[in-house]
Amino acid sequence: MNIASVALCVSFLASAALGAALPPEWAAMLVKVRSTLDGTEQPCYFWVPERAKAEAVPLVVGLHTWSGDYKYVSHYGPVFGYAKKLGWAFVGPDFRGANDKPVACGSDYVVQDIVDAVNYARARAKIDSSRIYIVGGSGGGHMTLLMLGRHPELFAAGAAFCPISDLARWHADSMEKHPGRNKTYAKMLEKSCGGVPAERPWEYALRSPLTWIGRARDAGVPAYICTGIHDGWRGSVPVGHSVRAFNALADKADRIGESDIASIEKDQAVPDSLAFAGHDPFYGESRRIHLRRTSANVRLTVFEGGHDGNYAAGFDFLARQRKGRSADWTIPVQGSGDSMSLTK
Repeated sequence: MNIASVALCVSFLASAALGAALPPEWAAMLVKVRSTLDGTEQPCYFWVPERAKAEAVPLVVGLHTWSGDYKYVSHYGPVFGYAKKLGWAFVGPDFRGANDKPVACGSDYVVQDIVDAVNYARARAKIDSSRIYIVGGSGGGHMTLLMLGRHPELFAAGAAFCPISDLARWHADSMEKHPGRNKTYAKMLEKSCGGVPAERPWEYALRSPLTWIGRARDAGVPAYICTGIHDGWRGSVPVGHSVRAFNALADKADRIGESDIASIEKDQAVPDSLAFAGHDPFYGESRRIHLRRTSANVRLTVFEGGHDGNYAAGFDFLARQRKGRSADWTIPVQGSGDSMSLTK
C-alpha cells in the first residue's frame, strides 16, 4: 500500500524493486541489527550527521508501508530527506518486511525490532533522548501508533499518516464489495494472525494500535494524525481508522461520534458542524483541510486527498516536540506541503 505524499520531490524516491540492487547511497547505510528477542540479524538503514560525533542530535525512525520491506527505499525516502536537511540521525528498520506472516504485522518481534534499531543508533552516536521521533504512512502509520502505545517511554512524538488503527475492523473493511477496497489485505491479515478475526481475536487485538494507544495518552506523548478524506474510496483504509485513533487519544468532550464517522466515510464529506475554517500553510487549496481537531496531545487533520500524508506538516510538528512537555501546536506563518521546505 504505497502512500502518495504531498511532500515528496527529491530524486531518491524511485523505488528499488524486490531483488534488485539497492541504490549506492542506501546500500552504504544498510546495517544488520541483532534482535534481542530471537537473535536474528535484521536489516536496517542507519545514518548520522557529522555533528553527532560532538553533540547529541535528534533521532527519527522512518517506517515502510504495509506490503513493503527494506528494499523499497522510496518508503524511507522522505524521512531520510528531512533527517539530512535537519541534521537528525535516522534509522529505517525492516521490522520483518511485508505484513503477510506471523512474525510481521505488529507482532512482538516487530515491536522489538524497532526498539532494537533505536538502541543501535544510541550505542553508535550521540542521541538526544528527549527528541526521538517516529513517523510512517499506511502500514507505517499503523506501526507508528502501535509503537507510541507499546513504548511511550521511548518517543517524544509520532506522526502517523492514513494509519490502520483496528486490524479486525480493517479485515471487515477489506472484505466489503466496495470500489476502494482490496481483499488482498484481508488475506494478509489472516496469514499474519493465523485466521479470521472470529478465530483469532486476541491476535488482531494484540497487533492493533487501539489496544495500546491509551498508554500514550496517559504518558502525554504527542501524536499528529492526518489522512485524505477520500481514503477508503481512493485507497483501502477508511478515514474512520484515523478518527478513532484520535478519539482514543483525545479528551472525551472532543471525540468525534460514530454517526459522524459513518457519514464522513460514506459521503466523503465533513458535516458542517465539523468543517474547518482556519488556515495552515502546509495545506494549500488543492489539499485543503476539511476537518481539524486538536485535543490534549493529539491533532487530527482530514484533508483533500486519498490514501495520502503530509511529511512537511508532520516534520514541522515533530521538530517542535520535546519529551516530557505538552504538545506544541504552533502553526507557522509560512510553509508548503508541496516541497521539502520546513519551518523548524
